[in-house]
Amino acid sequence: MSTGQPTPLIPSDEGDKKGLELGRAQGEALTRTLQHMTDEIAHDGREVTHGEYLVAYAVEEAEGMYVPGDNGLEWQPPQDENAHIEVAVRDPADGRLIPGLTIEATLTAPDGSDAGTHELPLLWHPYLYHYGRNWRVPGDGAYTLRVRFDAPTFMRHDEKNGRRFLEGGDVTFENVQIKTGQD
Repeated sequence: MSTGQPTPLIPSDEGDKKGLELGRAQGEALTRTLQHMTDEIAHDGREVTHGEYLVAYAVEEAEGMYVPGDNGLEWQPPQDENAHIEVAVRDPADGRLIPGLTIEATLTAPDGSDAGTHELPLLWHPYLYHYGRNWRVPGDGAYTLRVRFDAPTFMRHDEKNGRRFLEGGDVTFENVQIKTGQD
């Protein structure tokens, strides 16, 4: 059971001191990259600590992307979507992205109506892996974003450090500023 507090990583047979330092360096680089996205690129974004997780979002205009198709990867520009919502879930012990999650996001429009619920798949990006997708929302404004995910199902190395991420997360972000458009 989770204590609600991030579990620090300690040196072990699997995670020697140098390896843990290298993992933290990966996390520090991801932190800087994520801050660049949320603070300089996105229309809005922020990160919170939630139990054993760091959960962040960023909102941009809808953007094109390659999607799997019958003939391999096919470029798909936004159709009627007008926003792109990104989520990153990280380990607060070292800052690294947690892969393999099934993330569901729900948006509530400024008038209180349901603007949709979607699964956010893992997306490759030139410098920031994240979970996300394009959305069709009713218009610009301050939305509520609820992000939910179950505990990851991947196996964990390390008898001393591996008993972590036993519960999922459910985080609500208020006043998420969305500016609609297409990139």
